[in-house]
This record gives sequence, structure tokens and C-alpha cells, in this order.
Amino acid sequence: MKKTKKITKLLLVFFLMIIYAYTLAIESIPNHLVIFEGENIHLKTLLGMEIKADWGTMETVAKDQTKAVSEKSGNTTWQVSLFDHIKLKDVKVDVLPRTKVIPVGKIAGVKLYTNGVLVVGMSEIEGMDHKKYKPYEKTGIKEGDTITQVNNKEITSTKDLMQNVKEAQGQPVKIKYIQEEEVKECSIEPVKTSNNEYKLGLWVRDSAAGVGTVTFYEPTSKTFGALGHGITDIDTEELIHIASGEFVTTRVLNITKGESGAPGKIQGTVENQKNIGKIYKNSKFGIYGTVENLTSLDMDWSKEMEVALREEIQLGKATILCSLDNQKVEEYEIEIQKIYKENNYDNKSMQIKVTDKRLLEKTGGIIQGMSGSPVIQNGKFVGAVTHVLVNNPQEGYAVFGDIMIKQSKEIL
Repeated sequence: MKKTKKITKLLLVFFLMIIYAYTLAIESIPNHLVIFEGENIHLKTLLGMEIKADWGTMETVAKDQTKAVSEKSGNTTWQVSLFDHIKLKDVKVDVLPRTKVIPVGKIAGVKLYTNGVLVVGMSEIEGMDHKKYKPYEKTGIKEGDTITQVNNKEITSTKDLMQNVKEAQGQPVKIKYIQEEEVKECSIEPVKTSNNEYKLGLWVRDSAAGVGTVTFYEPTSKTFGALGHGITDIDTEELIHIASGEFVTTRVLNITKGESGAPGKIQGTVENQKNIGKIYKNSKFGIYGTVENLTSLDMDWSKEMEVALREEIQLGKATILCSLDNQKVEEYEIEIQKIYKENNYDNKSMQIKVTDKRLLEKTGGIIQGMSGSPVIQNGKFVGAVTHVLVNNPQEGYAVFGDIMIKQSKEIL
């Protein structure tokens, strides 16, 4: 009897493990995919799982992996089933035609305006009674959150927030805020100070500025991509949720050479500069928008080239474009050391190394401000510089070009 119970428990555990494995495999297949015509996509599958498409080919390349290849551009739905009878899920697929871009490599200024105001800090408030208060305590609001409404009124700037708190005259204010992409609400009672001001104890910011490199311009849609990584708040290290932004020309003021343990940087000014275009998206794979003043980019139109698929990228020699001296864009040699073809989760798609003696002499390798420098190999746009290795500025990472193009298509 005991032996039978033991066997039953083992079978139950085994059965639950199988269910868990299949659940993970199903969840690993996204509900929506954006891919290029002819691009190979590897999806995790298990025994009995099948993927069917209106167009395209599916090939089992391993016992736990299916390779999907789209044959033409357009919109379609892939059906995921078990043993061809049990429907598991539908995957909406947008297949983009092969795209051509003009690599830019020009340093530009970035101005971002938040969607609401970003909470970047908290502090005690001294009231009229000279006691210390923390009005935000136990409300759930924290650094990195974005305040969008006060008493059902939209907040677009720090001035808006201060004015609405002042109008409440010490009465509790109802605050709507975004925390990790979830909309939440709380109530905070402002503290009156000895200066007859009402304060919440929150430090907030409604804009950010800096410099980076414009990666590409896509002529058919008049869109651009830049940086290859998102812009995060310097205090909270959270991705800034933007309402709008501007790309402007910049004047390079100084270049600090990178050393081991001390990354270099490009310092520039965005004051009194020409407009390039509008920024509509700040994602972990870069910033994107539309170009309004083409002449400000001073592009070489003869350099239009196709975006490489990941299968076309090779280890070995490549080049990057960046502007350091008087905004003149120059080409420098690098080496692609590693390629992470299945990485769609962060912007460390390729490990690269600067080998060009001219660039090493000027910058020591990759420095802040060079993020977004386009990577070119065999006459195709393959990606953009994103990170530097702090302990070795000659080396860093780059993001795949196909990821950046897909991100830019989502703003149209």
C-alpha cells in the first residue's frame, strides 16, 4: 500500500513537472512578433508542439526548438497547437520588408519632457511647529514613480504640481501616479512650513537633457533612431517615461579620454542650436522620432544601405561612424568579438572592441556620448554602440540594427 502511494506521488510530481515545462514553453512564445522578411526566428517548443503559418516555413531544428522563416511582408497569425488538435495560442506577426537606412554617426543634443513629473527624491519637511514630517510616508509612492494627476487635474510640469498643492491649502490631495507601468492612487496631506508654503516632501523633475549619437535615418518614413539604449534618470536610474522630446544639433565642448575604471565622455551644449526633429519614444533599445530638418544632419545620401539580418553578421572586422572633431563624421575600425543571436531582451547583442589607433588616441576607446554610433559590416548596417566595459574602455557592446528598426516602426 505504501509503495503504491509512493509511486502515485512520484507520478504526480512527474506529471506536474511536464505541465510546468510545457507552460514555460508556451509563455516563452510571444503573443506579438515584429520580424523582417527572410529573418530566422527560433522559438522554444517541446514534443508535440506545432506552429503553423499562412505563409512562411517552420522547421524543427532541435527537440526543443522550431525555426520560423517569413516568406513575404505583411500581417499574419501563427497558430501554436499541441499534437495538431489542441490550440494553445495565436501569435500575431508583423513581417516588415527588408529596409534601407542611411547611417548617420553625428553627435546631437537630446531634450526630453516627462509624461507628468518624475519623483527623484524624498525629504523631511519642517512644519510651522518646527517638527519634522514625512507626508509621503505610508502612501506607497517612491522614487522613480511618475505623478500624472493631482485632484483629477493633469500634471505636465513641476510648476503644475506646486500650483495644485498650493490651491489645496493644506487639505489632503489625491495623487495619481505610475509605478512600474501600473497606475496607482494615494492621498497626501501637505505640510505648511514657516514660510507659509505647502509641501509634500517630494523632489520632482519634468525634463532631462544630454548628448548622444544619431544612429540612422530611414528615408521612407522620415524616422531616426539614436543612442541604442534608453535615457534613465540620473537619480533613480529608471527609464524616463516621456511625453515629448527634441533632437537638436550640439557643439562639442570637451572630450575626456577613457581609462580603466574611469569611462570617458563627450561634453556638449544644446543651447542656441538648430532643431533636428521630435522624439516620441524612449525605450531600452534607444530613442526614436521623426526628422524635421534634414540639413541639420548633414548626411551622406550615397551611403544608404540595407539593414543586416542577424544571420548575416560575422565575427571579425567592422567599422563605426562617429563625429568628434568639429562634427565631422569619420569611420573607425572595430572588431566584433561575440554575437548573441537569440538576445531580444537587452541591448547587449554583440561584444565589440575598438582597434582603430586614431580613435584610441582620441578617446581611449568607447566613451559616453558615442552610444548610438552605427556599426557597419560588409556594406550593411548591423547595429549601434551601446555600452563600454568600465575596466577596459577599448571594449563594449552594441545592439542589433534589426531591433532598432523594429522599435522605430512602432512610432508610426
